[in-house]
Amino acid sequence: MLISYNALKSLIDFEETPEELSALLTSTGLEVEGLEEILPVPGGLKGLVIGEVKECQPHPNADRLKCTKVDIGAKELASIVCGAPNVAQGQKVIVATVGSTLYPSQGEPFQIKKSKIRGEVSEGMICAEDEIGLGESHAGILVLDTPLSNGTPAAEYFDLKSDYRIEIGLTPNRADAASHFGVSRDIRALNQKEITLPGTEHFALGQTQSTIALEVQNTEACPRFCGLEIRNVRVAESPKWLKQFLGSIEVNSINNLVDITNYINHYLGQPMHIFDADKIRGQKVIVRCPDKGEKVKTLDGITRTLTGTDLAICDAEGPMAIAGVFGGEESGVQANTQNVFLEVAYFDPAFIRKTSTVHGIKTDASFRYERGTDPNMPPFAIRVAAQLVQELAGGEICNTLFDNYPNPIENRLVEVKYKNIDRLLGKVLAREEIKTILVSLDIAIEKEEQDKLLLSVPPYRVDVTREADIVEEILRIYGFQNIELSEDLASDYLSDFPKTDTDGQRLKISELLAASGFFEIQNLSIVKPSQNAALGDAEETQVKLMNPLTEDLSVMRNSLLFSGLQTIAYNVNRRNSDLKLYEFGRVYGRTPQENSYKYWDKQVLGLWYTGAKQSETWQQKTQKVEFFDLKNAFGKVLTSMRIPYQQIDEADDKRFDYGLAFLNGDKTVAILGKVKPEWLKFSGVKQDVFYAELDWEYALKKYSSEVNYLEIPKFPAVRRDLSLVLADDVNFKAIQECAQKTEKKLLSGINVFDVYKGDNLGKGKKSYSVSFTLQDPSKTLNDKQIDKTMERLIAAFEGDLGAEIRR
Repeated sequence: MLISYNALKSLIDFEETPEELSALLTSTGLEVEGLEEILPVPGGLKGLVIGEVKECQPHPNADRLKCTKVDIGAKELASIVCGAPNVAQGQKVIVATVGSTLYPSQGEPFQIKKSKIRGEVSEGMICAEDEIGLGESHAGILVLDTPLSNGTPAAEYFDLKSDYRIEIGLTPNRADAASHFGVSRDIRALNQKEITLPGTEHFALGQTQSTIALEVQNTEACPRFCGLEIRNVRVAESPKWLKQFLGSIEVNSINNLVDITNYINHYLGQPMHIFDADKIRGQKVIVRCPDKGEKVKTLDGITRTLTGTDLAICDAEGPMAIAGVFGGEESGVQANTQNVFLEVAYFDPAFIRKTSTVHGIKTDASFRYERGTDPNMPPFAIRVAAQLVQELAGGEICNTLFDNYPNPIENRLVEVKYKNIDRLLGKVLAREEIKTILVSLDIAIEKEEQDKLLLSVPPYRVDVTREADIVEEILRIYGFQNIELSEDLASDYLSDFPKTDTDGQRLKISELLAASGFFEIQNLSIVKPSQNAALGDAEETQVKLMNPLTEDLSVMRNSLLFSGLQTIAYNVNRRNSDLKLYEFGRVYGRTPQENSYKYWDKQVLGLWYTGAKQSETWQQKTQKVEFFDLKNAFGKVLTSMRIPYQQIDEADDKRFDYGLAFLNGDKTVAILGKVKPEWLKFSGVKQDVFYAELDWEYALKKYSSEVNYLEIPKFPAVRRDLSLVLADDVNFKAIQECAQKTEKKLLSGINVFDVYKGDNLGKGKKSYSVSFTLQDPSKTLNDKQIDKTMERLIAAFEGDLGAEIRR
């Protein structure tokens, strides 16, 4: 959610800077995730000042240039060479000082430097309006008529004020803060200042007879509906102040009427809609649930079929808009609209949430309605909106203000005991301070006794329903940071702490990978259904969200692979193609059972390696990443964790062209391989990617803090090499197993150092060059022992593997 700093200041007086306000809001639970300065023009005219031309003489070396002396409020006059034909002594002008940057209406920005022009020193620039981005004219410099002193910032003369865009990560429970007014209520509670809302003193019903009738058939879904007809309006461009407000929160300006609805929505937190009254068929507005199959064409041009449970704003012939979610195209405001009908309502959140989910529509209106708006706001909001319509579009307010509210929503009564406040806070606050905080949050005290309070909570606070919620409200305004920890703080627990420090292990592996050049990434666990389906997982095994924000983000991921590939694609498209990435993340799934599902999730560690392992220099050429580069990096993780695995098999995984699986008994501990081209293409990646995945939860269970070690042997080891010609389908693992089975006592190491294929070996043949390390920990080996051992190995290779020994 985006909030304008200046708009907040128009609601409530506070002294905090944008940075200080951000920290303050975060402390109350409205976490500020971003703060951005918004300049009224590019550069904000920084470094530009008002100057006065004290001298103006022809340039000695150029006919069209003038040498001027300009007072810019400094100790000495600035020498400036100017080519404008209208520059003259005595003028007040705009001067760009040395070091400032100009952002012209056309062309690229440029910095002002001290220079010499045709041999004369120039210490700045006297500006035309197009050179500072305030117009298109370049006929001459701007000449000002102002009493402002020399050196005054140009932004002050043009009344250009910067704003700040505050991005708040609004949690679902804080529907009350989904507007500038809502945020200002928290500021009021913090600094005890009054909020100044837009006045409605100029609102008055007119004499013109209203032609629209209202009928609310479903009062459960629409407890309150306010409507008002205004005639003879004029659709036009919005004024500067309204466009600036909408621009500050990244909302596009459409026209004066539509912009008013967006203003009311974001400023007061009350969604609303304006209909073209002449397009309301039968001159009747009906709030009902249309029959299944009825259709409405929404503002995005899509014709949507209603389900029978959707609430809609209808006229005498059919639906005009999906209530609380999306307006209709046919009844919306157009350039030729003359008469309008304003709709401001309170809708039941459950109805809006269901409709929004079923149709996959998320709008600013549905965002607020499905979380819960204030049922007491519509009468005020429609009056503010009507005044704005008259101010910006003219028109005559008709004589009827509809307010259909048959069953008023009462305040919620909550009893809270002082002893529970003290217990949950961990600190005893003064009773008067507690009551002051509550009243500042619009929580009225209905009744007070010696040990408890009976409180009246307004319905717009949908998250405050019980005693603990009241204590949380007190705490967040009083300040978490103001609760001291007692010297004898202790805690009880029912079970033993786990032996493995999971956070410590994660940090250790993160540091290991970072030291190896890997960067950590964190991706959303919510993904597109097509990503899960790409791996062939049946729809019934996927974990779907009940209330997804968008159709593209509606299931939980079943693999980390595609999340990382998306990150790689994003980077590669921006010419950052050499990547080593890792992520600790959770994957999800479900297993169908009789009449139900068994849901599961687990944490895994994923590694991605792509591009070049070393960049090109004058000493070496670029080398592409290979499979064994990732295997080596991944091996460090397994070694560091001391994770036991008995064997390594070829990976049978639909994600890989080829790869390896690390097994502990029948359990796959880890897997790594080269990602199939089809998955790379699916993710938009155009280079090879190697991926490894470790079952992190299983690894933590098998982790051992014990370090096994052996004494360094006192007697030397001996190396012997063999060249084995084998069938293509015999791998190194088979050689390893055969050697270890044949010689268990002296064989301490085996390694392949060369693989060769060629026509001279014969079809379907390959040659392994293998080294064998022999060692006896109790004595020095002699030639006879070594030769006998190698003969046994050769015999085993020939007999068990069909090997030919190349001598």
